[in-house]
Amino acid sequence: MAADTGAERGLSDTLQLADWRRRIADLYTEVRVLSATDVESALELWRTTRERLFREHPQSPVPVDKRSGFWARHYPADPSLRFEVAVAADETPPEPAARGLGALGGGLGIAMDLPVSAGGTMSFSRIGHVEVPLATGARRLGVYWMAGYAGGIFLPFRDATSGSETYAAGRYLLDSAKSADLGGDPERGTLVLDFNFAFQPSCAFDPKWACPLAPPENRLDIPIRAGERLA
Repeated sequence: MAADTGAERGLSDTLQLADWRRRIADLYTEVRVLSATDVESALELWRTTRERLFREHPQSPVPVDKRSGFWARHYPADPSLRFEVAVAADETPPEPAARGLGALGGGLGIAMDLPVSAGGTMSFSRIGHVEVPLATGARRLGVYWMAGYAGGIFLPFRDATSGSETYAAGRYLLDSAKSADLGGDPERGTLVLDFNFAFQPSCAFDPKWACPLAPPENRLDIPIRAGERLA
């Protein structure tokens, strides 16, 4: 048998990464369809499939030596934390040199860089914002479009659980460049935001991953006890 080479390992890793992304995309496709009639079952599917992939898949963000004993932790489901919200354009017009995409694909966004866990920044455009009608009062979150990959809507947040019960740098609601997309209506300019599907970025499991972080405007002053947790 021929000895394994670095090139062969690199090719295998690349194909496994493609498979990981394919499986995540398939999962969110199922979640969007199922949640139209049964959000509870969609959430259970999302939880169990992600846990299995994190434990078994070669491209899991969990370090290899911790995978076999990995189990995901979640807050109890809270149906009141699921919303369909309109993406609104920002009141301040974009600067002439701004680049990017407008809310759900039209107009110009405001070019900006978000900090990355491993240091440095990553380029995004701020395409608008949403007003989330939480029980304690509406909170505004910025919505971004990722400049890299093929682009994609990105909505990170931090809250009062960050650093104690959840990852200190925040969690993600949407990351459509990685297929984490709960749907919406482009004709009405809406997105589905469900905090029960909030997830930890890869860097929460292993610092070798570089993850864009929630900016100050997306730091909520209240605890959001829904979705994935660490403690």
